[in-house]
Amino acid sequence: MSPSLHLSILPSLQISPSLHLPISPSVHFTISTSRHPTMSPSLHLSILPSLQISPSLHLPISPSESDDGKTYYVKIHTPWDVLATYADVLKIKVPFKANDIPAHKVHLLFHQDIPMNWLFTPFRLPNHIMNPEPDYFTSPFNKEKIDFFLIDDKETFFPPSVRNRIVYYILARCAYHKEDSDDKNKKGIKRLLNNGTYGAAFPLHDSRYWKASRDPNSESERFSLYKHWARFFSFFKEQPLNLIRKYYGEKIGIYFAWLGFYTEMLFFAAVVGLICFLYGLFTFDDNIWSKEICSEEIGGNIIMCPLCDKTCGYWKLNSTCNSSWCPFGLTLVSSSCPFAVTLFLEFWKRRQARLEYEWDLVDFEEEQQQLQLRPEYEIKCTSRRLNPVTQVLVLPSLTCIITLATVIFWISLIIACIIGVIAYRLAVYAAFASIMKDSPTNNIQMVGSLITPQLATSVTASCINFVIIMILNVMYERVAIWITDMEIPKTHLEYENKLTVKMFLFQFVNYYSSCFYVAFFKGKFVGRPGDYIYMFGWSKLRNEECDPGGCLIELTTQLVIVMAGKQVWGNIQEALVPWLLNWWGSRKARSHPESLYSRWEQDHDLQNFSHLGLFYEYLEMVIQFGFITLFVASFPLAPLLALLNNIIEVRVDAWKFTTQFRRPVAAKAHSIGAWQEILNGVAVFSVVTNAFIVAFTSDMIPRLVYMYAYSPGNDLSMKGYINNSLSVFNISGFSDDNRPDDGESPEWFNSSVITTCRYRDYRYPPGHEKQYTHTMQFWHILAAKLAFIIIMEHVVFMVKFFVAWMIPDVPAEVKARVKRERYLIQEYLHNYEVFILMKHSTSKPQER
Repeated sequence: MSPSLHLSILPSLQISPSLHLPISPSVHFTISTSRHPTMSPSLHLSILPSLQISPSLHLPISPSESDDGKTYYVKIHTPWDVLATYADVLKIKVPFKANDIPAHKVHLLFHQDIPMNWLFTPFRLPNHIMNPEPDYFTSPFNKEKIDFFLIDDKETFFPPSVRNRIVYYILARCAYHKEDSDDKNKKGIKRLLNNGTYGAAFPLHDSRYWKASRDPNSESERFSLYKHWARFFSFFKEQPLNLIRKYYGEKIGIYFAWLGFYTEMLFFAAVVGLICFLYGLFTFDDNIWSKEICSEEIGGNIIMCPLCDKTCGYWKLNSTCNSSWCPFGLTLVSSSCPFAVTLFLEFWKRRQARLEYEWDLVDFEEEQQQLQLRPEYEIKCTSRRLNPVTQVLVLPSLTCIITLATVIFWISLIIACIIGVIAYRLAVYAAFASIMKDSPTNNIQMVGSLITPQLATSVTASCINFVIIMILNVMYERVAIWITDMEIPKTHLEYENKLTVKMFLFQFVNYYSSCFYVAFFKGKFVGRPGDYIYMFGWSKLRNEECDPGGCLIELTTQLVIVMAGKQVWGNIQEALVPWLLNWWGSRKARSHPESLYSRWEQDHDLQNFSHLGLFYEYLEMVIQFGFITLFVASFPLAPLLALLNNIIEVRVDAWKFTTQFRRPVAAKAHSIGAWQEILNGVAVFSVVTNAFIVAFTSDMIPRLVYMYAYSPGNDLSMKGYINNSLSVFNISGFSDDNRPDDGESPEWFNSSVITTCRYRDYRYPPGHEKQYTHTMQFWHILAAKLAFIIIMEHVVFMVKFFVAWMIPDVPAEVKARVKRERYLIQEYLHNYEVFILMKHSTSKPQER
């Protein structure tokens, strides 16, 4: 490229005759480049002759002012005429009349006049932080009707987020070409960034985050956000959403609004889960079935069959005492979860509708901000073909096949990894069982008695699975971006939606596969002593069995390790990595006096917030949402863990935005986009998973069937349940492949005295005419499980959809204000047009 870079401005652009530097910190846009150190110290912008501007405009830049002496910085400022032109093009809403709704109604509408408001005073922020702008009725800007709008000061009429969005909108369409080139269709700063001509393009922060700007005209909103929002010790304070929106734009503002609302709703779910957990913990001794397992008289005298071939010996039932506990209210938690999720989603829609009105996003269409085609689409769309019926460009069939095959391949790879972990569990369990046959871990203080072969296998397998999950995440992230790029989406919105579907599908399989295995497959296909089922049928790895109390504790262990590990790792990665990169990148410049370390250099040394930055934030929270909804029946404390994590997450994200990242280009968004449908899908699927967990993973249904149909006597008691739930097998029926090797059974086992062992199933005992076949009680329990699933799903779905129908998505007050605003727009526009006509009609006779 030639030493001078020519940027042609659109012919419709009306721009002021001059551009002045220095400029206000809140309105200028910086472009830096280090690709061409020989570039001349002035950047030439060639303007079309039709524009009212001098032929060339020089923006002074000096590499000597930069830290490395090589990097060039170009500061771009937009005068009023440019802002007005593109505000008209983008249909940006601006004030035209002060709000005329009485103050007490407004406060009631927006949750400020609530009972016992003084209790919430410690959580409030100052009003000038929460509401940095007065409340107005707004209308799309029209440059031809400037007198119609409330313009007190042109310099502050458009907020900073709108100004930097307009600047980037212009740069994205600005044509560039060599002087001797015939190609006049090269456009956009993004292409220049992609090919390395420029190193970065970003709006500048309006001040340093740790102190306010010295410029009295600067509002120092970054400093205010850090002081009142980004510091961790403000975690109990409300979020200044209006200030966030004003500084960063609606898209980032809506993310923090959703994250804050989600965290608030988690508080109620965490309280319910904590109550159920504590009640179950304090009433542990009242559980008759747990006492029977743990007692020496019952559980200590029940000899269980080996859990693996050859290397596993016989064991006593009371060795699984610690895993026999089940939290109280399993059905209550699992059935109330879908209702709580429904309320969360419906109330969020209402909250979103309020924000949509407050932030002037009513009637906003995504297409308004997606008029610009992606540069990659413009370059590569030649491989597309036109559908002769719909006249829409479609992907070649080969591209679709490659995309589908790639997704299937990587999901298959995840499943293969899960099968590998299952094989590890089967192989390692035998080793742990052989090592721990005489309970050598009892000598370990505090936790020694809790360590069993089952627990050791579960914990190590969960840790290995977590490591595999993290590795596959890194690999598939690149693959998903690659195949999405190959599809060449037309707009940025389409690109994000396609990537969202691929990444969530992968993350769903990656994170939840191991939990689904423990919840719905482990212990379900094991056979019986003497006729075991093996992995793949031909291997020597016998399928895993659950403890006599079920697989619920193991599912909890798996869930805690994966969920907590992901949250801890995510917070470390989000907070520590950007800080270390920024610390290393600015190590030299920090030694300079503050007066020589310019603000654009400080911002350039910060990390770039990519256009997919919010995508990863949403993805992290939605995966967490899946954990606490799909498997809440197994671990009622999951909402509490999520709540604690999100309290930290809000402040970590705020701290990143204000201190570690360059200021992102503002973007508009009226909702959380495709994530809304994903959350709805997860909520519906959670009804099914929790119903199956209660029915098949926990031991609740067999206990109820026993209590009401098989317990001895007339009183509803659980006495004798453990003995009833275990079948008998004659030890002599073991083949040589199944029988424990000599020395593998514990010292207390005497084969001449002990001739039978017990296993978890409902089968006829040896000697019966139907020996080892399922009893009628087994079929009664199975019928009860299926009936429970059907009834629970239908009841929950009916109530869920009824609640969703009862709660309108848009509050009545918001609908009223929208109608009022539309009426005023029509009335005021009509009066304005009449006034203009009368003014012209009275001026014409005077001219004559």
